[in-house]
Amino acid sequence: MKTVPTVRLADTTDVAVVADLPEEIRLAMADIAGAAREGLLAMSVAAGMAVMAAMYEAEIAAACGPKGKHDANRAAMRHGSGRGSVTLGGRKVAVDRPRARTTDGHEVPLSSYAHFACEDMLTQVVMERMLAGVATRRHARAAEPVGAQVAQEAKSTSRSAISRRFVKQTETALAELMARDLAGEDITVLMLDGEHMAQRCVVVALAITADGTKVPVGLWDGFTENKTVVRALLADLVSRGLKFDDGLLVVCDGAKALAAAVREVFGDKALIQRCTLHKRRNIADQLPDKDKAWVDAKLVKAFRHPDPDIGLRNAKHLAGQLDKSYPGAAASLREGLDEMFTVARLGIDGRLAKTLTTSNPIESMISIARSTNRNVTRWRNGHMVLRWTAAGMLNAERSFRRIKGYKQMPQLVAALRRHAHPKTPTDTEPAGAAA
Repeated sequence: MKTVPTVRLADTTDVAVVADLPEEIRLAMADIAGAAREGLLAMSVAAGMAVMAAMYEAEIAAACGPKGKHDANRAAMRHGSGRGSVTLGGRKVAVDRPRARTTDGHEVPLSSYAHFACEDMLTQVVMERMLAGVATRRHARAAEPVGAQVAQEAKSTSRSAISRRFVKQTETALAELMARDLAGEDITVLMLDGEHMAQRCVVVALAITADGTKVPVGLWDGFTENKTVVRALLADLVSRGLKFDDGLLVVCDGAKALAAAVREVFGDKALIQRCTLHKRRNIADQLPDKDKAWVDAKLVKAFRHPDPDIGLRNAKHLAGQLDKSYPGAAASLREGLDEMFTVARLGIDGRLAKTLTTSNPIESMISIARSTNRNVTRWRNGHMVLRWTAAGMLNAERSFRRIKGYKQMPQLVAALRRHAHPKTPTDTEPAGAAA
């Protein structure tokens, strides 16, 4: 049988005990009791404010001695109180803090006040809410209930204050992303893609390390996915320590500029895998509805064939079938067709091959980044675009997991190393064979 707890009413003994407490504590308890009517969180805030005030007083007493008692050897003396503010629930709340001065006239710093007044937490709360899609004008309504009196005295909840803090935090995010040291990262795969917004194109880069971990590594601003923009991004990655001497797999969509820039920066050390999903979409866009299904089925069968040479031959045969009726689709299929089978030629199959033959990992990151800026109605400049994109990329990173098929990554690392350091005929000859 379930026991129902009983409610004990306060008796005269309890009242007598409360009456014996110091006046400051009785006043604090009265505030806490009043806040309890507004909810548990508001009561907790009131209790926390009372504890905070007690901490200030304890720190002043440690520096100046007990209040009202003369001490000839004291190093500091009380100096009234001053107005200040502390961070609380995504807002700044005004408080009174005691002050003290040393005997030579210098202000005594309160470490407890400095801790509670720190604005880092406030800035972080603003960042989290903005990334979650809370508009600047709704931050005050989205804040936790802290009691009517505390909320009435709150500051830093206006649209302009929220915007300033978000700009500051996104500038930090952009600087962090663009300064990441890549020398210590064992990067095996590099994915490139472009994100169009505000009549601009931001080319972003996502790295995959040898253990299958995804890491956003950079972005670059331009108006199109042209070769100059992509080359600048790749050169920046190399300057920050990106290593490719042991081979690198670069996954990108069908943009010619991406592939051209990759070859120019990395040379023959890098292998390019074009996104098969983009290729299928591009071809489908140039076909009538009645022919889309059977053409796509043949493409899927060719791209997934276990023998890359046979798969390539089947894809070329399909292009020949489309030549007369749909020459545009045939030309689109032939463009970069050889690079559709790079992963297969490296001997990679299964789940890892499915992951690396499409640009889904980086498109997923871009999708999360795009959702963070859905409330932006006015893009002021290119720097704003970069700030929001960087913040979205770092926000997406928090939910990253290792790629599907990561257990096959050692196989990919070995295959890339063999490509980057091919054995010459003399390397395979036994000792003394030349004689």
